[in-house]
Amino acid sequence: MIRNFVTATVAASLLAGTASADTLREALVSAYRTNPTLTGQRENLRATDANVAIAKAAGRPQVSATAGINRDLSRSGILETGGGTTFSAGADLSLPLYTGGRVKNSVRAAETRVEAGRATLRAVEGDVFTQAVAAYMDVIRDRAVVELNSNNVRVLTTNLQATQDRFQIGDLTRTDVAQSEARLQLGKSRLVIAQGQQTASEAVYRQVIGHAPGQLAPPPPLPPLPTTEDEAVRIALSNNPDLLSVQRQAIASGYDVRVAEGTRLPTLSGVLSGTYVNELSGTIGNQPSTGSQTTAGLSASIPVFQGGLPAARIRQAEALQGQSLEQVIGTERAVVAQTRAAFANYQASLKAIQSQTVAVSANELALEGVRAEQSVGTRTVLDVLDAEQELLNSQVLLVTARRDAYVAGFQLLNAMGQAEAQDLGLDGGPLYDPLGNYRRTANNWNDWSRDPKYVPVATRTVDPAEMPATPIVTPDLIPQQTITTPPAAGTAATPSVTQPQQ
Repeated sequence: MIRNFVTATVAASLLAGTASADTLREALVSAYRTNPTLTGQRENLRATDANVAIAKAAGRPQVSATAGINRDLSRSGILETGGGTTFSAGADLSLPLYTGGRVKNSVRAAETRVEAGRATLRAVEGDVFTQAVAAYMDVIRDRAVVELNSNNVRVLTTNLQATQDRFQIGDLTRTDVAQSEARLQLGKSRLVIAQGQQTASEAVYRQVIGHAPGQLAPPPPLPPLPTTEDEAVRIALSNNPDLLSVQRQAIASGYDVRVAEGTRLPTLSGVLSGTYVNELSGTIGNQPSTGSQTTAGLSASIPVFQGGLPAARIRQAEALQGQSLEQVIGTERAVVAQTRAAFANYQASLKAIQSQTVAVSANELALEGVRAEQSVGTRTVLDVLDAEQELLNSQVLLVTARRDAYVAGFQLLNAMGQAEAQDLGLDGGPLYDPLGNYRRTANNWNDWSRDPKYVPVATRTVDPAEMPATPIVTPDLIPQQTITTPPAAGTAATPSVTQPQQ
């Protein structure tokens, strides 16, 4: 019930936005479609799906055929009964009847690992979306910080000019001019640092989302989050995909132990074979020149002594099972820690927003008062400069706190397993269906079926001006791939790439 409520609220929130700027929802859609970490994990799950068909194949009939043409070059002694050219052909059918439980448990292990792979894909989706939200908010924060510092430089420039003018008429001293000059240079230095941070954040946005950021709209409000840490942890322990994945891996490792135990048991197969021989050079005496034979029977293999191999395999499988069980506890610990940390960071950021909002208002009032007092001689130029710096610091801290609160809130959603594509209500096309490939692959009996040559789904972000004359990534490695160009402000990037069938 809680998950459904939060899912609906997240979807409704992300549908909000302005038409004149890129929205967070559009950024998440782009990341969902083109982020290579996510698209690569989908291919990893497809490879895991194939393990089910591989395991099932060991319990299916095996048919083989042989054919050959042979000519005797010499015969002597007892073998001198004729010779010539002989054509032979044969076919064998083998059907496993009993394998000591190895096939059954191998299939169960493979199917369980598919479930683990799907949970891992969910976890990767949540992690990529969390990275996308952080990148989105970082760009908004850093652009705001650059604007604040730019405005501060303009104010300090005006202050320096006014100080110099008053120094010329003897109203201020050289010390006042030097203080204003020093504060202006400090402001310019901080502006350059802020611009560098903005460039870095935009580069990360480009990496995660798939295109350079245009004009970004303010993010929608986060849905209602749990009011206590314990409630958040309860939700996470029942829905976190990382924990689900490692739990399924532990179950699969138990089936691996049974597979290893089956190597000590006998195997039984049904065998059917047929052979045809044709003496192409003619008859041998009164014997016919052709012949055929068919046989049917049972073949049993009873292991008696294997040099200790089964015991070693069992011990190995049991040790790996023990490792998986320990990883379950380790992952559970990590989930609890991540959930509590995200909850604490979110609450702290909310309180910081409240404090910094008051601080900004107070510093604005203080600056206005200091300027008035400086005009009548009761305050110095340094007092005004300090008041301006205090206001700038509080404004930057407020912008940072807002970014931190939003990112921490989304991290909390991710820890609770509620930051995946189905939770966010993305409408950039149909969502990826992991069951489609599984249905097509797991029960396939055709030895000759295969998928088309893979074409990457993730889009490249190299600007044409950045492309060297002899790049490492060449068209023969990534065919039919078009580099995504940065969108104009207010538009969402549309990846230009040939999409393989999913």
